[in-house]
Amino acid sequence: MPYAPGDATKGASLFKTRCAQCHTVGAGEPNKVGPNLHGIFGRKTGQVEGFSYTDANVKKGITWSDDTLFEYLENPKKYIPGTKMAFAGLKKEKDRCDLITYLKGATA
Repeated sequence: MPYAPGDATKGASLFKTRCAQCHTVGAGEPNKVGPNLHGIFGRKTGQVEGFSYTDANVKKGITWSDDTLFEYLENPKKYIPGTKMAFAGLKKEKDRCDLITYLKGATA
């Protein structure tokens, strides 16, 4: 199943509990342990200014989209071997769809 629009409210809750400790989403907000995600859609991996990425992340060279995030969020370490992201992933397709739907609005 590829990405399909989900529930942004549920996605916001997932972000708060699973992502917000390491990431911010607003324009001009600082990087944390992970990079700020503002403007992620349409950006290549490893491109947030001022964030120290692993070579694996920089060299992956994909552009973040609904479908690439959908695959990445299932198992980040499998999608980008060598990433320092310590997140095990979201196994449920619905959770990934909800989170991406939230991110599409929150990071634009």
